[in-house]
Amino acid sequence: MCKNNYKMDLSKRNLLKYSGGIAALSIVGSIPSITYAASLSKEERDGMTPDDVVNSLLEGNKRFISNKTLNHDYRAQKLSSQHGQFPSAVILSCIDSRAPAEIILDSGIGELFNSRVAGNISNDDILGSMEFACAAAGAKVVFVMGHTKCGAVKGAIANVELGNLTGLLDKIKPAIKKTTFVGNRTAENYDFVDAVAKTNVQLVIDDIRKNSPTLRKLENEGRIKIVGAMYDISNGKVSLI
Repeated sequence: MCKNNYKMDLSKRNLLKYSGGIAALSIVGSIPSITYAASLSKEERDGMTPDDVVNSLLEGNKRFISNKTLNHDYRAQKLSSQHGQFPSAVILSCIDSRAPAEIILDSGIGELFNSRVAGNISNDDILGSMEFACAAAGAKVVFVMGHTKCGAVKGAIANVELGNLTGLLDKIKPAIKKTTFVGNRTAENYDFVDAVAKTNVQLVIDDIRKNSPTLRKLENEGRIKIVGAMYDISNGKVSLI
């Protein structure tokens, strides 16, 4: 196969979230569907650019929105990934039960690393996890994903104090001051909450670049991309920031 044909075929498979060559065709009523029975392989992951990975995540979200998600055979993916994993991205997302990254990005077992913490904040442990994902395991994208109507952001705006949560919310508070917003700047105004959540994503990305020389170097070399996004829990859409 010539190089150009391989690249074109690879791009097509990226958008389909990779069958790994073990996809099984099934029929549901009169609508054909594909069951993806293999996890992402090293060859497939390494053949992707960071832009390919970002586009693949967004295509997965489009499938989620349209209710045309892939028919993942999770048991088969579990078996195929038992001796190794080759995820294409590491996601930093919130613990909110309405924002499960793997589902809203329509990904299977072995495709994504996912760090979840209230308010999708960054800390030393998460930075270390990201460094493992990218520098050691070969992921191509750091994807920081906030979401609308975030309870952690709302709590930070309302100055909630509760055990260890107090310190976590303090990490979000800089985003409140740095958010330009005309209107009611309170926790009861979800337009303001969402604006702060977006600013928080941007500040988290700044923090990642500042506090992880490893990830910064990989990004400067073009080996990875660090990108931000917001997930709208009302319509299911993931939008890049």
